[in-house]
Amino acid sequence: MADTSSSAGRLYFKQLLSGRDFAAADVIAQQMRNFAYLIGDRQTGDAVVVDPAYAAQDLVDVLEADGMHLSGVLVTHHHPDHVGGSMMGFELKGLAELLERVSVPVHVNTHEADWVSRITGIAPSELTAHQHGDTVSVGAIDIELLHTPGHTPGSQCFLLDGRLVAGDTLFLEGCGRTDFPGGNVDDMFRSLQALARLSGDPTVFPGHWYSAEPSASLSEVRTTNYVYRASNLDQWRMLMGG
Repeated sequence: MADTSSSAGRLYFKQLLSGRDFAAADVIAQQMRNFAYLIGDRQTGDAVVVDPAYAAQDLVDVLEADGMHLSGVLVTHHHPDHVGGSMMGFELKGLAELLERVSVPVHVNTHEADWVSRITGIAPSELTAHQHGDTVSVGAIDIELLHTPGHTPGSQCFLLDGRLVAGDTLFLEGCGRTDFPGGNVDDMFRSLQALARLSGDPTVFPGHWYSAEPSASLSEVRTTNYVYRASNLDQWRMLMGG
């Protein structure tokens, strides 16, 4: 469990690995190596969870043990290993179970709302849809929502306090697949290029642990990640086998 909060500041930020920090006994969680994130304001006690799956109750237990209370959910995209649902013949727990425990807003990109509803069984009315550039405030902590289609139509990343929670759009090595329903190779190129242009060199926190380190600066990722070898769309399509 990585806690990169600032001890001198208000930000509460934890990176938790499935199969280790939560859902420890779940073999699927161990294999998938998902990261979930807790983000909050230490002064107000408000906190949100990013991509609760497998054992969402465990994630709530962690933040409550830290003296925080859940005030919302941020969803990067609709795949069951991030929000719960049916995957590879298994039924994964996630958002639906979380909302049975506590009723909080679930923040999704507007292009992802229908997908999240279908996968999780949550009514569309229970989802709060956002556009690119919207901000969700958790206490005094502002989180900017960045629409980054490619892996799915409504994939989104979260930018806050020098941190980029990148979901399955950008890993430290590689990026999310584009051959699942709703994926798009060209959109992924444009999304990755948009992230590369972010100012301030934020630290990238991915949706899975597929690399030696669990996080790295964006400048380092741009230098070492093969997805940034392509400088134009034609090169990208060749790199991706298109």
